[in-house]
Amino acid sequence: MNRSPLLVGDCLYWTRRALREHIEALGVRAGDAVMVHAGLRSVGPMLHGPDALIGALLDAVGAAGTLLCYVNWDQQYEDAVTDTGHVPDALKADIPPFDRLGSRASRDHGAFAEFVRTTPGALRSQNPGASVAAIGGRAAWFTADHPLQYGYGPGSPFEKLVLAGGLVLTIGAPLDTISLLHHAEHLARIPGKRIARLEVPILIDDRVDWQMIEEFDTKDPVVEGLDPDYFKTIADAFLHQQGGRQGLIGDAPSVLLPAAALVAFGVDWLERRFGQTDP
Repeated sequence: MNRSPLLVGDCLYWTRRALREHIEALGVRAGDAVMVHAGLRSVGPMLHGPDALIGALLDAVGAAGTLLCYVNWDQQYEDAVTDTGHVPDALKADIPPFDRLGSRASRDHGAFAEFVRTTPGALRSQNPGASVAAIGGRAAWFTADHPLQYGYGPGSPFEKLVLAGGLVLTIGAPLDTISLLHHAEHLARIPGKRIARLEVPILIDDRVDWQMIEEFDTKDPVVEGLDPDYFKTIADAFLHQQGGRQGLIGDAPSVLLPAAALVAFGVDWLERRFGQTDP
């Protein structure tokens, strides 16, 4: 076992091998499907940079396992749309369409998302705002047939992570970045959910198709009365009541959580506070 950084000259670096040992010590096993949120700076210097962390994650899950990352896309025109989500005609010709092969990951998700998206072998789901990149044995299944409407609900990579008995791993990332909890928002039977609509250009077979996409709001809390970082509140409560694995990956405080149990906990947390509606 070599869980210490490697001294190169006057610098200490985390190696792919050491990072893999940290990841496995936290509880990731061969065959696992793991959705990862990472703050790269918190890991510390890595020999070969972020690719060392991605490689370590892939080594830990093995050929049958899958690394997933919520990537969204970097559209940068939302502030220009109308109240109904339509894009002014004067802008349409100048907005590049969503291309799941080429569109950048959202900058809001940090550099890790773009590194995963551009790793050789990565696949990406077709819903622009809810898009997920995946690498590994079940990447094609996770990213296939992602619905354009309500892309955090049934048929999404988020639901598939739950069905697959997958995991969520935060590596130096705040707990309020756990995007799987958008799936809990979708499932929770509570009144007054905010709905967001956005007209989106999508590249399909070399042509641009403008579509109006509707979601439960993921930019603001899904119902009035929630704190902006309430995902962290849910994750903290889950850790306190049901547990999870915590430790260091490199220098980064990290948390490993079971996807299905976390979603069920999040649904119950929301419904107990805001009341259930009829199914």
